[in-house]
Amino acid sequence: MTKPIEKGVARQLRAEHGYPIKVIAKFLGVSPATASVWVRDIEITLEQKERNISRAGRVRGDSWRALNRARREAYQREGRARAREMDPLHMAGCMLYWAEGAKSRNSLVLANSDANLVRFFTRFLRDSLAVADQDISIRLNVYLGNGRTLREIEHHWTETLNLPRSCLRKHSINHFPTSSSGQKKNCLPFGVCTIRALRSTRLVQHIYGAIQEYTRLDQPQWLDGHYL
Repeated sequence: MTKPIEKGVARQLRAEHGYPIKVIAKFLGVSPATASVWVRDIEITLEQKERNISRAGRVRGDSWRALNRARREAYQREGRARAREMDPLHMAGCMLYWAEGAKSRNSLVLANSDANLVRFFTRFLRDSLAVADQDISIRLNVYLGNGRTLREIEHHWTETLNLPRSCLRKHSINHFPTSSSGQKKNCLPFGVCTIRALRSTRLVQHIYGAIQEYTRLDQPQWLDGHYL
């Protein structure tokens, strides 16, 4: 059945704006084949073709962003479900991350000089989130003016965390420590340890979901990386 009004609109959209046939079809509620027949004699300009290509790229980008946001939302729901089990280690680890962890959308990172705190967080990664040792990395921010060698400092952290040396990454080394608070050089003899779970988008979003469940908060902006 001929649809003269829709056909006229289709031809106008194609001739004046150069819209792609699929876009015209969707807008008018007809099949792409029908829209193609209606506008097949209309040539669009090179500028219109380039604009269509650019528009398609934006659409793909929007779709990719929407897909990833949906995944983050699913990971947060997973964290909320886990929180409802009220496991003490899981709760403590999530709260610790809320206080001390890096607020990143896709990376699970915590830095601290307190060996006991970092050791507990490593236990949380292993026992609550099932992170394998090979998926954990360690970076150190160390001062070598404290009478200890880099090897000794590395050994301190790998022994404390019960992790192999293969977890170590390139360190930040400051030979002459300075501090605006005037602290003594020896106050951080083993420096600061940064522990990271690799490929951790799912894990960090799980934690954000769990935090909201534990605290009865609703923070939808956390899905997009707005944590402040």
